Amino acid sequence: MSAGGFPLRVAFVVPFGLAPKGTASARALPLARALAARGHEVTLLVPPWNDRARSGEVWEEAGVRVVNLRVPARAALDVPVLVAALVRHVVRLAPHVLHAFKPKAYSGLVAALWWWLGRVRRSTKVVVDADDWEGAGGWNEVEPYAPWLKRFFAWQERHGLTHAHGVTVASRALETLVWSLGVPPVRVCYVPNGPGLPSPGKPSHEDVRAWRVKLGLGERPVALLYTRFFEFDVGRPVCLWKRVVDACPEARLLVVGRGLHGEGETFEAEVRRRGLSGTVVGAGWVAPSELPALLSAADVALYPMDDTLINRTKCPVKLADLLALGIPVVGEAVGQVNDYLAHGAGVLVPPGDVERGAEAVLALLRDREMARRVGRAGRERLERFFAWPVQGERVEAFYRHLVAHST
Repeated sequence: MSAGGFPLRVAFVVPFGLAPKGTASARALPLARALAARGHEVTLLVPPWNDRARSGEVWEEAGVRVVNLRVPARAALDVPVLVAALVRHVVRLAPHVLHAFKPKAYSGLVAALWWWLGRVRRSTKVVVDADDWEGAGGWNEVEPYAPWLKRFFAWQERHGLTHAHGVTVASRALETLVWSLGVPPVRVCYVPNGPGLPSPGKPSHEDVRAWRVKLGLGERPVALLYTRFFEFDVGRPVCLWKRVVDACPEARLLVVGRGLHGEGETFEAEVRRRGLSGTVVGAGWVAPSELPALLSAADVALYPMDDTLINRTKCPVKLADLLALGIPVVGEAVGQVNDYLAHGAGVLVPPGDVERGAEAVLALLRDREMARRVGRAGRERLERFFAWPVQGERVEAFYRHLVAHST
């Protein structure tokens, strides 16, 4: 029996595999685990067209049944075969709630088909999750989609968000956008991201020191840039770092992550141009299991964000990971960064303000006690407002409201 009444059957549908993209593994799966921990029957349906090695694999993870559908041998058949298989699985599950993560691609198609088939009006409630803005000003501007596909994704987004029984959103900006489409607030639930790392707890001192030795950081003060690079003008953090190094030559910048479309190479070229190569250590892509110890090798983290629609609407899991590890963060005040770092849980600076950002980084590198206080406050705020058990309780209440009210 769940904490709030009878157990719910819930089907999660995601738009792609558990790797390499993050929505399925860093948002849908942790939320599914949180709901399963509350006594609900949750199945995660995965169309692994971009993770074909897991085709047909089924397992149970923390009470969640994870079903990777079988991918057809010919990629040209992916859409009809996988969509049909997803619909058949949902029919067999007969869930109280069908929760589609992202209103576009496979998950968006299944949510729309379920609506059009009329089944939803009799039993299942359709919930659509938005963790980014997909249309104009959103991912359509980042990804090199064909023009027709951009138009289709924009249509899918609007249709999915306005025709579902309920909508979950990862950010306050998305909440406002969904309201602007005419969706009543009672049908919208704010569900920000918790940490995405498999073991977000503080790693051992031995593991952290091992990374410091491996990267040649020694006892130097270390700042961290944990990023995919596309969220900001790559020249800005380099300019900020130049100011830090001018004041603290022994400092090092640890860079973890890689760009989507060559932004990392542009960043490295800018580092060389400014003569900072000896102060920047690049770790590139690192396996998730190794990230907690590697990230914890830093004394402070930078979180730059351009003030754009896509950044205002997103809810950065990487930032949640930094807070979960107790790393003090200097973040540009854009979108959800404001919410995560509020009330002393981090240091907020105006977007684009290189001087104030550098001053904040230097202050935290020089005052270790202040850095510990900020890191502790960030971890406590994350656990209180953004941890996945908190989101699971909130989503359960939302589901029960939808199930109890016909539309």
